[in-house]
Amino acid sequence: MPDTADDQKNLEAIIHLINEQLPLDFSDYKQTTILRRIKRRAAYNNFTRLENYIDFLKATPVEIAALAKDFLISVTSFFRDKEAFNFIEKKVLPGILEKLAPDEELKLWVAGCATGEEAYSLAILIAEQLTGKLKNTVVKIFATDIDTAALVQAGKGIYNLSIAKDVSAGRLESFFSKEGNNYRISPEIRKMVIFAKHDLVKNPPYCNMHFISCRNLLIYMTPVLQKKIFTMLLFGLKKDGYLFLGSSENPMPIIKNLEIAHKKYKIFKNLETKRLLQFDTFSLPELVDPKRKTSSLSHEDTSQSANNSQAERMHISLAEDLDYLAVCIDENNNVVKSYGDTTKYFLQKHYTSNLEELLPKPLAIAFNTLKNSALKTNKKAALTGIKIKNSQSVIKVSLSVRLLTGKKGEQTLLMVTFTEDRLFSIEHQEDMVFDEKIYHGEYTMNLEEELKELKDKLLSAHEKLDASNENMQSFNEELLSANEEMQSTNEEMQSVNEELHTINADYQLKNKELLEINDDLNNYFRSNINGQLFIDNELRLMKFSPGTVKQINLLETDIGRPLSNISTNIKFATIIEDVKKVLADGSIIIKEVETNNGKWYQVMTMPYVQQADHKNTGAIITFNDITELKKIQQELNTSNKMLGIAIDSAAMGIWSIDLKTREFVPSHRLKEIFGFHPDEQMTYEAAIAQIDSKYQSLVTDAVEANISQGVKYDIEYPLRGFHDRRLRWVRASGDISFDQEDKPTYFTGVLHDITMHKQDEIRKNDFIAMVSHELRTPLTSLLGYIQLLTSRAKKDEDTFSLVKLEKAQTQVKKMTALINGFLNVSSFEAGKIYLNEQTFEMNALMDEIVEEVTLVTASHNIVVLPCPAVSVKGDRDKIGQVINNLLSNSVKYSPNGKNIEISCKKVKGDIQVSVKDEGMGIKPQDQEKLFDRYYRIENMDTQAVSGFGLGLYLSAEIIQRHNGKVWVESEMGKGSTFYFSLPQLQ
Repeated sequence: MPDTADDQKNLEAIIHLINEQLPLDFSDYKQTTILRRIKRRAAYNNFTRLENYIDFLKATPVEIAALAKDFLISVTSFFRDKEAFNFIEKKVLPGILEKLAPDEELKLWVAGCATGEEAYSLAILIAEQLTGKLKNTVVKIFATDIDTAALVQAGKGIYNLSIAKDVSAGRLESFFSKEGNNYRISPEIRKMVIFAKHDLVKNPPYCNMHFISCRNLLIYMTPVLQKKIFTMLLFGLKKDGYLFLGSSENPMPIIKNLEIAHKKYKIFKNLETKRLLQFDTFSLPELVDPKRKTSSLSHEDTSQSANNSQAERMHISLAEDLDYLAVCIDENNNVVKSYGDTTKYFLQKHYTSNLEELLPKPLAIAFNTLKNSALKTNKKAALTGIKIKNSQSVIKVSLSVRLLTGKKGEQTLLMVTFTEDRLFSIEHQEDMVFDEKIYHGEYTMNLEEELKELKDKLLSAHEKLDASNENMQSFNEELLSANEEMQSTNEEMQSVNEELHTINADYQLKNKELLEINDDLNNYFRSNINGQLFIDNELRLMKFSPGTVKQINLLETDIGRPLSNISTNIKFATIIEDVKKVLADGSIIIKEVETNNGKWYQVMTMPYVQQADHKNTGAIITFNDITELKKIQQELNTSNKMLGIAIDSAAMGIWSIDLKTREFVPSHRLKEIFGFHPDEQMTYEAAIAQIDSKYQSLVTDAVEANISQGVKYDIEYPLRGFHDRRLRWVRASGDISFDQEDKPTYFTGVLHDITMHKQDEIRKNDFIAMVSHELRTPLTSLLGYIQLLTSRAKKDEDTFSLVKLEKAQTQVKKMTALINGFLNVSSFEAGKIYLNEQTFEMNALMDEIVEEVTLVTASHNIVVLPCPAVSVKGDRDKIGQVINNLLSNSVKYSPNGKNIEISCKKVKGDIQVSVKDEGMGIKPQDQEKLFDRYYRIENMDTQAVSGFGLGLYLSAEIIQRHNGKVWVESEMGKGSTFYFSLPQLQ
């Protein structure tokens, strides 16, 4: 598209349109570059005049976004300019990391990050150096851009395989994971980088950065905008921070504040110790919310933009000549625009756009009062004689605030003017002189009004927060429930994992066998007597196996001839069509054909694939003689009846459902499992009725899914016999059977009685219950020892030990909570308890258990009565568990301060141990069931005591396994005594 005299006007109109719609401001970008990209985009849409393209843009918002994306040049790669990154790795980052204060975060900013490669490159360099004492350093890399699509891609951290040319193999292995044809950045690196949308033209900089990278971005901007952004970058750097630029960029506007770290790689070090606030650098757009602007801008409006830069220069010159500072703010005191020297009247602090925070206290008080007055009266409000300290001197300042009126519906703006009172001129005689005492009261009233408004907003926020907290509580309960389910699933998965390890070992053995079998198969195929034809893409016979000559009467002279011209005892008509289909789509076709002499062959047509390029260069036709198989197939129908008899003898139930008539035919064994008499009729509906109601729809749905969709039918469910009412668990499996025409005819299946298997599962759960219960005893002892050590550490004022013991105690409590959660979600049934027998002294075991219980129980007085030295043969840990459980129960069910006595004695050749408490006592009817599984005494006194009814049951099981017995004697209101006896070692 050729250049025209109206190019500048059209360019400004397009930039204005983009700024209005998106909004993105390209007014200070290099006009030649922007114009060239606009013309290229217009030509792509078949426009020869920019005026027509502007009309197209106004009618097509999607094209505006596409044009703006063309302006955003997202060109980047991993470790671009490798020498520069090597210098950063070896000379820059080590110095930054060395100077970090304890617990200080390392902060970097990558401006114009595009798709994130440079930000991730820096993160990789840092990760490689975070070792030793730097291992736990928190790293935050702020990666910003105005291209939202590029930021989305960067956030995913997924790149194609071509990055291997820029990233070393070691770094690919350490910091990437391969996913198909892509590499994904590792979570370790991804968590360092924070991607955010940020416009350098409008938004303030990120501050206190140790390192800022802004490469090959400023070359597209005008010198005025470059100066502004350079000043921003300098403002964002800490002292001794580093600035990394592109190879064609020079920071001349701020070079006096920088030290050249490396001239070739454009790496600079910040020398500035104090950052001065300059609103010229950080000025915001004239309207804070550009979307509030009306979209109906005329050509006259766009033409005025040509005078904007001239008006800017006039305002700046007037402010310098008349020595005033004019600041435009919105209703929230945010600065929109400023003209004049801010250093004279403003506090020099970290960047903020709130004017009131930037003013010295006298000016802030006066400004607050004047602003409220101007908003209420819609008139100019002014004060003179406001004293502030400027450097080493005190000056008097005149301050005025007036509303800037605009069109209806536009944002309310105010102009604040600051001038120095060198002489009390006539023009200020009508202004009121500032008296801080007078205005302090009004300032306080304004603050009280603002405080009241803030309190109202805070109350509303609290109400919303309370509602959110209730929702969060509900979510937390659901998460706890889900966590318990996951804990149960984890246990099951562990069991499955162990099975998989066993299966994997079997598979490895099978693989070795398969390699040997594969060699055998290769030799077998060479000597294969079945006929094979090799066909090229032109359907010509290339070669055939020796066995083919006997089967289909081929001759050596047939090689090279088309199949259609070969005469054999097999009709090639359908085979030729199959070969064409195989050549077209690479499929495999298997058919059965009959020869003229009455023989049957299975004909398999498959593509001939070259291993070098995986291309189909022909087809292979294999003939297998299945004449005998056809005869056998007929005999199989007779064998099926005999098979049914055999299955009945194997105690498996069989059924079939005719898919046309839905007739249900059960075997005798199936009737027996369902509780019917052998000669009694059992319909499909009657069988379903015997199934547990919770499983009925599950079974019927599974049957229908297999019949209609071919979904595998394999299901377990409980049923109760029709006559005997006996509960059984069964496993049923079945599938569709087909006739000779490959049409589905019957749904058949078998059923196994798995009641014994379910009982085994119950016994397994019982064992799990015992193990989990035993884990509590060592944890309780461990907690007691930790508490004892904590007490000693407090006495010795050992702070280090106190901290570590507190962490240890927390971990013990977490373990206890996990065990409790596991017990809550496990449905325990009785099981087998295994013993590790040894010879031990009963009195020593009692003293050990009492010492453990005493460490964690200070509320009761445990008394050990004299015990004779007797030896017992048994599982010492499990007997200790019984004693611990009896003592713990006595503590739980007796008031604080009471005595608990434990003793042992010889009684008729047995060792009898007793634990006596002064608790509430146990009713006779409860004593009979006290050692039953899950039995707990439920009354007002036991409601606050936690438990599951397993402790005494497991204790009784342990004692009985030792050929002993356990019992209780109790009197209501006086206490209880629990006994157990064991055979004495002779």
